[in-house]
Amino acid sequence: MNIIVVGLSHKTAGVEIREKVAFAPTQMAKPLNAVVSLPDITEAVIVSTCNRVEIYATTRDIAGGMARLKRFLADYHNFPLETLEKHLYSYYGVDATRHVFRVASSLDSMVVGEPQILGQIKTSYGYAAEYKSSGLILNRFLHKAFSVAKRVRTETKIASSAVSVAFAAVELAKKIFGELSDKTVLLIGAGEMCELAAKHFINVGVRGVMVTNRTYERAEKLAEEFAAKPIHFEDLFDQLHKADIILSSTGAPHFIIGGKDVEEVIRRRRQKAMFFIDIAVPRDIDPKVNDVENAYLYTVDDLNGVVASNLEQRKIEAAKAEAIVEQEIGQFFKWLSSLEVTPTIVALRSKFDEIRKAELAKTISGWKDLPPDGQKKLEALTNAMMNKLLHPPTSVLKNPEQGNRTDLYIDALRNLFDLETAAPEQDGMMELEE
Repeated sequence: MNIIVVGLSHKTAGVEIREKVAFAPTQMAKPLNAVVSLPDITEAVIVSTCNRVEIYATTRDIAGGMARLKRFLADYHNFPLETLEKHLYSYYGVDATRHVFRVASSLDSMVVGEPQILGQIKTSYGYAAEYKSSGLILNRFLHKAFSVAKRVRTETKIASSAVSVAFAAVELAKKIFGELSDKTVLLIGAGEMCELAAKHFINVGVRGVMVTNRTYERAEKLAEEFAAKPIHFEDLFDQLHKADIILSSTGAPHFIIGGKDVEEVIRRRRQKAMFFIDIAVPRDIDPKVNDVENAYLYTVDDLNGVVASNLEQRKIEAAKAEAIVEQEIGQFFKWLSSLEVTPTIVALRSKFDEIRKAELAKTISGWKDLPPDGQKKLEALTNAMMNKLLHPPTSVLKNPEQGNRTDLYIDALRNLFDLETAAPEQDGMMELEE
């Protein structure tokens, strides 16, 4: 049984393609049932996010299974296969395992180290479990992917440093103030960057958020989204003293906050520190603000420097994470190969033992002067011979270094000795370390 992956991501397809083959997360029963109804597809999990759509499946027919999954994606979404196919990638075996472990560990994400993808895969697996499209192999496979991702986050610092300007702003604020739970944030502007910053500041637990914009309705809209307080732009300097952290990102052609303005605000705050983050181009805040005592000003260039440094650090940590993934691939394949190896070995021994016992019974039945302990000795002799004969093929099958040749040996043994093997029970199989 082979694990296969067919899908596309931000690396192979633009959003205009990805959105056409996306699956609604609350309506997964129909597509999951359709996939496992395909010929030779026994298990399936569908992962659909804003940046990727992937199907993880098990099959004995690798090439056929991949072709059927590609056709399914095209047909299900009424999308021409010849157009879709050039955006698709497909993996099987070790490559499929490596790909999914890397995806779960956020090594394949647009922003390496982001935590969202692991939760998204867990949600996708939850739907597969609910609708019974996953089984023994994908259950173990996905749980192993989750444990790999946990190892990566525990043993590396891949997610510990900010790699977006908005998040870098929050990290700098934490360095200046330490605890942010008693701080108020003022956002000047209501664009995408301010929205991202609002999310990050709220996630770290600031006391409150205020929003102002030249168009008050836009300030109201953003404020409503984050339970913040909207402020009329003309009231900015009446409210500025209430903010500990000010992030400005407007399209103004000139400075909207000057050094003298901040001197007055700091006096009004009785010298309590203020942190200004100017990510506008052209700049919103006069550089002279940095000369004001207890005022700290960072520009987009300062933040970009932090981001660049952190990206380099993440590359180092990503290399460590890749090594963890490679280690875990070997563990998983040791278990996966046991699904085929163990029942084959059991069937082979049973076949030989059945023949041994039958021939021994015939020999003993015609042996009139057999000594009292003769049957016991013959039993031991034939059993020892059988064990010696079966030791070499058993050792070869159990050797993980055989790689893909193990499948050839299993098929050869089954054909040569006409073996019938039953599907293994999960509890009886080799356990993986979690």
